[in-house]
Amino acid sequence: MVTDPISDFLTRVRNAQSAGHKVVDIPASKIKKEITRILFEQGYILNYKFEESAVQGNIKIALKYDKQTTKGTIKSIQRASRPGLRQYKGSQDLPRVLNGLGVAIISTSHGLMTDKKARKEKLGGEVICYVY
Repeated sequence: MVTDPISDFLTRVRNAQSAGHKVVDIPASKIKKEITRILFEQGYILNYKFEESAVQGNIKIALKYDKQTTKGTIKSIQRASRPGLRQYKGSQDLPRVLNGLGVAIISTSHGLMTDKKARKEKLGGEVICYVY
């Protein structure tokens, strides 16, 4: 039993990338699918595939690496808000990751989105994680 499934998701991606794996399998949920979609749209992962099964389903994520240095494109992926300490921010107080070079994933009333999009739509919410 995992008490924080989002943190488990981020740790699996981080560990697979540091071990040099090409693909990582993660148990699926709606929020994990949305985080995966955002990571793909922002260019941090190569591709993804949702495999539906009878119980829960899986997410297969193809990790992206730099050709010259063979290091992953995700330098850091960190959980911001956790079950013991939730972090909610208003639209004016949303964090800027590496002065705009990174991405903060925000859970708003209109679904999951990046900090830039939430700031543009003037929405606040729970800060899920930081990626750069």
